[in-house]
Amino acid sequence: MTHFSRTLFFVLSLLSSSTNAQLSTNFYDKTCPNLQTIVRNSMEQAINGEPRLGASILRLFFHDCFVNGCDASVLLDDTGTFVGEKNAAPNRNSVRGYEVIDGIKTKVEASCNGIVSCADILALAARDGVVLLGGPSWKVALGRRDATTASQSAANAHLPSPFSDLSTLTSAFAAKGLSARDLTVLSGGHSIGQAQCQFFRARIYNGTNIDTSFAASRRSICPSSGGDTDLSPLDSLTPIHFDNNYFSELVAGRGLLISDQVLFDGGSQDPLVRIYSDNNAVFFRDFGEAMIKMGDITPLTGTAGEIRTNCRVVN
Repeated sequence: MTHFSRTLFFVLSLLSSSTNAQLSTNFYDKTCPNLQTIVRNSMEQAINGEPRLGASILRLFFHDCFVNGCDASVLLDDTGTFVGEKNAAPNRNSVRGYEVIDGIKTKVEASCNGIVSCADILALAARDGVVLLGGPSWKVALGRRDATTASQSAANAHLPSPFSDLSTLTSAFAAKGLSARDLTVLSGGHSIGQAQCQFFRARIYNGTNIDTSFAASRRSICPSSGGDTDLSPLDSLTPIHFDNNYFSELVAGRGLLISDQVLFDGGSQDPLVRIYSDNNAVFFRDFGEAMIKMGDITPLTGTAGEIRTNCRVVN
């Protein structure tokens, strides 16, 4: 191999192993040097007030990235002439944390007007929420721009259901360039946060692969009829601490949602769930890597999209 060939091979290898070539961890270093501090301090204030918001912002980022990429389309409000994604079935009366992003955006605009996208603010806030609740950190590549469109139909079609089986979940993630391993480790985001009774009622009353004492304890929270919006933590051991207990609960048959327990039910992901339940460090490492991959789903870069002034409306 010639020197030129070796150099070319090295450069191509670097490109193939990096995130989207137009995203960069130092994208705002000169144009908005205080960005990361602003986001971190704002998330700390939010989580001190309500720890659940760490999970809410993480889910908000997931619901953004899975619908036409990480472009802040999920943040757009419906208007008389515009239909956004907030009222899609998986989001309506369920996704939350919009006001936190609004507050961060206001502070960022005051520091560096018209520079930072809502999509990047959401990506940073999701990472910081996890860190503040005891979870891993990862380098967030930046440079995303904000969508001027949204798709309620894509949100209804692409966001996985809490009633999904493993093959459906695997296909949904594969469609976004994410592996079955990514699916399993990102499901570990359910280490924090809560679910509504209507989404786990079928499992605790009709499930066969569920720990009986766990089912009984959840029935005390979630009646067989009514109480649809009553909440239960997704991880009942350490509900506001990000750790690998979610996976230990799956091994014990104590996954709250059908889409949780399918990861440990005699299928392909059982060995990986066991690894994560035994080794928090491996879970943390893989979670950070998978979040980087998810944050790289078809971002708008360069001159595509815009930098929204208000995250709720197109400029």
